[in-house]
Amino acid sequence: MAQEIEHTHLPIRGLSLHVAQVGKDEIGTVVFLHGFPEIWYTWRHQMLAVAAAGYRAIAPDSRGYGLSDQPPEDEVATWENLVADVLAILDALSIPKAFMVGKDFGAMPAYDFALRHPDRTRGVMCLGIPFSPVPLIIDTMPEGFYILRWREPGRAEADFGRYDVRRVVRTIYILFSRSEVPVADEGQEIMDLADLSTPLPLWFTEEDLDAYAALYEKSGFRYPLQIPYRGLHRMTKHVDAKFQVPVFMVMGEKDYCFKFPGFETAMRSGIMNTFAPDLKITYIPEGSHFVQEQFPEQVNDLLLGFLKDHP
Repeated sequence: MAQEIEHTHLPIRGLSLHVAQVGKDEIGTVVFLHGFPEIWYTWRHQMLAVAAAGYRAIAPDSRGYGLSDQPPEDEVATWENLVADVLAILDALSIPKAFMVGKDFGAMPAYDFALRHPDRTRGVMCLGIPFSPVPLIIDTMPEGFYILRWREPGRAEADFGRYDVRRVVRTIYILFSRSEVPVADEGQEIMDLADLSTPLPLWFTEEDLDAYAALYEKSGFRYPLQIPYRGLHRMTKHVDAKFQVPVFMVMGEKDYCFKFPGFETAMRSGIMNTFAPDLKITYIPEGSHFVQEQFPEQVNDLLLGFLKDHP
């Protein structure tokens, strides 16, 4: 009988953070860190799979996302806060050591946590985002590149504000599931790149959209625009990084991020090996940016294999 995902709120560093969890920690704990436009729900398939294998699965809504509290508006959004939140969650739940699994911007605190706290990390697996010792360089991208647009104060707010939250999440999910980087033409906004006649991906249901939309109705987009988009320049630099734990990178070859400057080179040239001596990279040929939802069984098998290889 499948276990049910439970929900709780933990007092973490002055905020109440929502945490979804399932499993008994018979052989270890796995912490899942989401990206945008996601929340804990993006990991539902993987959480149940690792729980069935004897692990405890923990998936927080990042600060400012979903059912977690919003940080104060005058607080500078930093990546270090995300890492400190993960550490505080482990401490609050009396978990001495865990595997980190991250995707999209959730990969950054997953990598960072493993570097800062190797004694608390059993291994790190990331989807879609290779490790980089320096912040992402995007100034070479076209003016209509979505990150350049969204990091401009007020622009995304005006663009998103034309529609209800469900429509905004729907459009972003459609755009991010494609293999092409979202770029708007002059006189066009990012939300104009898809409309209600554009179908959802086959593996993403109206019920899934409802789950995401309900949580973004609660949180809004204020903090998600700060982290990741308007905080990319504040990412921690790790020019002398050396991972002391196993690193597993999974990349969907149809993930639009694969076309970001330097991403494919970083993955295929062996550069990541200089930072992660115990590195494994796997490609999923038809995998999109949401490969863990698109091909859950394949990702589950890869994840469970990684966990079992590092008891």
